[in-house]
Amino acid sequence: MTVGRALPWTLAWAVTIALGLAATESPAGAQQTPGERLPVHEVALSNGMRFLALRRDGAPTVSFVTRYGVGGVNERVGTTGIAHLLEHMLFKGTSTIGTRDIAAERALFSRMDATHDTLLVARARGDSVTAGALRGRIAALEDAARAFVEPNELDRIFTEAGARGLNATTSNDATTYFVELPSNRTELWFALEADRMRDPVFREYYTERDVVAEERRLRVETSPFGRLYEEHLSAAYTVHPYGVPVVGFMSDIEALSRRDVESYYRRFYGPGNAVVAIVGDVDPDRIESWARRYFEGIPAGELPPPVLAEEPRQPSERRITVEWDAEPRLRIGWHVPASLHADAPALGILGALLTGGRTTRLQRRMVIEDRIATAVSASMGPGERFPGLFFVDAVPRSPHTTDEQERAVYAEIARLAAEGPSEAELERVRNQIEAGNVRRISSNLGLAFQLADSESLTGDWRSTFRQSARLREVTSAEVRRVAAEYLTENNRTVAVLVRREGP
Repeated sequence: MTVGRALPWTLAWAVTIALGLAATESPAGAQQTPGERLPVHEVALSNGMRFLALRRDGAPTVSFVTRYGVGGVNERVGTTGIAHLLEHMLFKGTSTIGTRDIAAERALFSRMDATHDTLLVARARGDSVTAGALRGRIAALEDAARAFVEPNELDRIFTEAGARGLNATTSNDATTYFVELPSNRTELWFALEADRMRDPVFREYYTERDVVAEERRLRVETSPFGRLYEEHLSAAYTVHPYGVPVVGFMSDIEALSRRDVESYYRRFYGPGNAVVAIVGDVDPDRIESWARRYFEGIPAGELPPPVLAEEPRQPSERRITVEWDAEPRLRIGWHVPASLHADAPALGILGALLTGGRTTRLQRRMVIEDRIATAVSASMGPGERFPGLFFVDAVPRSPHTTDEQERAVYAEIARLAAEGPSEAELERVRNQIEAGNVRRISSNLGLAFQLADSESLTGDWRSTFRQSARLREVTSAEVRRVAAEYLTENNRTVAVLVRREGP
């Protein structure tokens, strides 16, 4: 279980997924791409749940991706990290899976939760002695409840059925669950997933919450690069929730109660906010029949409230320094539009021109020729639905400094803004994109991710394929314009990791 997408951020994904959704409607009379002509069987249930089924001949396997359109961006200070914690909790089973005596479990839940309420009062008044004793009491009650738990039963059932890759990921924009199964076990997925959606039981809650807290310690509080990433986003976003970490703030994680998490789940993780993509050796008509049988009776739930916060225009450069006993690192971010904006394809091409291969501008200059960096990369994030950042990350090669790297980055961007890329550079990127298009549809799981993401984000699974023509149409002049318009001094936030001096 991970925070952020489990798949790698390659050129293909960076350009075609995070950026390529800008073209959401084919122009009148335009020829459809091969991807748009895929025989995807669409099913819309009365409760709003959407299924996309695509039959592919070959291995007798099937990939399932379930995407809920709720993530870190929907949280507020006080409940940060709740989507990620929910991701963990939904593997704990139901009232029939994962338990030997659900009534005995629930009786202990009530006692734990009441003790937790008292613990929060003690914490608020600074009574650490009482708080420590109450934490011990909660741990003892959870140990008692564990006597009634059948541990990891959901995972065991899937594994014995031949599943692989059972996992989930939480991002700013969504929470996604996925698994691959033999095709003759397809109906099993419907039975288990409908049971999990309708009747999750948040057992071992406080233990799992401690696991999430430890994950934050590992990824952020004891990680120089995790701390740099979090501090950089916090500096770049002063209003919008993209500046808040998906894993959550530690004080929020430690305060979230089981009731908080269960209520949030009941509100926003219903069928009305879910898209399921199923790709592989399946019969689309049977998929529709099972979808209606298992899921149509589940209440729709609510859609998350709209995110109305808008990040104000940045008036001047922002700079932060993070001190750590670690090697230096540079991270630069410029505010750019969301992935549905018309400028997104040109920005994607710009990123590929800078670092999309060994012969690209920053790779050639900084890593190969000047040898001032061991690595440099460009990407976009931290989400797709709202205006994001165009990132450049670089790691200096000793004894060179982050100042030298900054100067090299700005010089190459200025060259692109002044001259634009050559036609040969653009054609190289286009060829990479075409190769990526082939690779990304060769995997059933990768294609299922693509369909679910596109349908959830834009309401049309085809939109993820329409970017190919638009990306091929990006001109040198467009790259020049977006480089000059967005990658400016006043619009950037610079974060530098420096080695701490002294003890």
